[in-house]
Amino acid sequence: MSDQFDCKNCNESLYGRKYILVENSQHCIPCYDRMYANTCQECKEIIGHNAKELFYENRHYHEHCFRCFRCDRSLADEPFTSQDDALVCSDCYCNEFSSKCVACDKTVMPGSKMLEYDGSTWHEDCFACHACEKPIGTEAFIPDKNNYYCVPCYEGRFAPQCSHCKKALTKGGVTYKDEVWHKECFLCTGCKTPLAGQPFTSQGESPYCVKCFSNLYAKKCASCNTAITGFGDGKYVSFEDRQWHQPCFKCSRCSVSLVGSGFFPDRDQILCTDCNNED
Repeated sequence: MSDQFDCKNCNESLYGRKYILVENSQHCIPCYDRMYANTCQECKEIIGHNAKELFYENRHYHEHCFRCFRCDRSLADEPFTSQDDALVCSDCYCNEFSSKCVACDKTVMPGSKMLEYDGSTWHEDCFACHACEKPIGTEAFIPDKNNYYCVPCYEGRFAPQCSHCKKALTKGGVTYKDEVWHKECFLCTGCKTPLAGQPFTSQGESPYCVKCFSNLYAKKCASCNTAITGFGDGKYVSFEDRQWHQPCFKCSRCSVSLVGSGFFPDRDQILCTDCNNED
């Protein structure tokens, strides 16, 4: 007498019938489908043993149920994403949610290289210089109104030139006598010290730092013999061919200030009224 060969669940004989082994136990097809087959997320029906099954994020689908929620196209061999648990093909998703390139008006596909600036989006290859039309990519650029320029084109077309080195001035700088300089190019004519952010003056068309101007051109105080400049306490008194700092303009004998008072010259000296009357 032959051994029994029955379904481990319903005990019906499997001789002459199809069966499926599960952990070394044979099951008839109806029992297998009822006990082990997955339920389709879309149609809620059993995915039979002989049906092609697709799996995505712990959800199971018949192949014919794995479709775009919006356009109903099959997603079996298509790129897709999910939106609120619904499957959406790439075309439908992009049409609704992806940005459009402002240059070519085509959709910027998810995962593709793109650039964003000031609320606008470009394909990387579409973000090009308005002048030379070469893609700018991730290089530096300069916006001008509604156009964008690579640095070489902008400098060649629009940027002012430094009066010293004749190169383009793209940021910062110094303006003096209606001309512009790079900060590092605006130097004292005498000692070549940078003058940007420092007090300076000029002799003719040439700028000088205070020290060089004082040494070269400033008048000397008749009392202290130091330069009289227009910086700091720059007020001075001039009489005939002599000049004094205001604090230095004192009686040569009693040292009383003569600013705003009468005084008397006495050869190289200047005297107050009292000292003059004593003579």
